[in-house]
Amino acid sequence: MELSQIPIGQVLLFLTIMARVAGFISAIPILSTTQAPITIRVGLVFLTTLLLFPILAPQIHAASFAPLPFTLFLLAEALLGLLMGLTALLIFTAVQFGGTVIGYQMGFAAANVYDPTGQRQVALLSQFQNVFAILIFLAIDGHHLFFRMAVHSYELLPPGQLNLGGGAVPYLMNLASHMFALGVQFSAPILAVLLLSGLILGVLARVFPQLNVFMLSFPLNIGVSFIVIILTLDMMVALLRREFDALPERIGQLLQLLSG
Repeated sequence: MELSQIPIGQVLLFLTIMARVAGFISAIPILSTTQAPITIRVGLVFLTTLLLFPILAPQIHAASFAPLPFTLFLLAEALLGLLMGLTALLIFTAVQFGGTVIGYQMGFAAANVYDPTGQRQVALLSQFQNVFAILIFLAIDGHHLFFRMAVHSYELLPPGQLNLGGGAVPYLMNLASHMFALGVQFSAPILAVLLLSGLILGVLARVFPQLNVFMLSFPLNIGVSFIVIILTLDMMVALLRREFDALPERIGQLLQLLSG
C-alpha cells in the first residue's frame, strides 16, 4: 500500500483519542502500578482506543498535522487523562496516609514492608488498607467508571480546549486538602481508642509504679487496634463507597473547569 493511500485524517483522529485514553488508563489505580506489565497497559490502551474510535471519531476533529503543534496537542490530551485519574488516586493516597498514621501510633513505626507497586518502603497498615481499598474499587466496578467518563469527557471537553488558567488548579488543591481530611476519618476510630488506651496506661503507671507500662503498651495497643480495625471495616467500606460514588461528579466538575 502506498503512503498516499493511508487516510491521514483517520490516523490523526485515532492518535487524538489514544492520547487521552493513555492518560487516564495510566492513572487508573490498578494499572498505574509497576505490577501491571507495560505490554498489558499498552495493549489495553490500543484496544480501548480501537473500541472507542467508531463512537468518538464523528464528534472530534484532529489538530493540524504540523509536528510541533500536533505533539503539544497530544500532550495536552494525555495531561487531561492524567488529571481525570488523579481524582481517584487521591482517594487511595488518603487511605495510605490514614494507614501510615495508624501504624505509627499502634507501634509499627519500624515494621515497614517493600511495596513493589510504588517501589518504596510503606507501613504494614498502609499496605493493608491500600489493598482493601483496591478490592472495594474493583468490587463496585470502579474501573468501568473511567471508561464511561472517557467517552463522556469528549462531550464536556472536546479535544484542543484544555484550559488550566481557570478554576481547575484551585479545585485540585481542594481535592488534595480533602485527602488529608479523609485520611483522618479513616484513622479516627483507632486513634481515639489508642488515646484512651494511653490515658488508662498513664493512670496505671501512677497507681502501680512497679508496672512496666512501656512493655505492656506494645501488645495492648496492637491488640486493641486490630480489634477496632475489624469492628470498623464496615465504616471503612461505607467511606470508600461514598468517595468512589462521588467520582463521576468530581471528574465532571473538573472537566467543566478545564473547559473554562
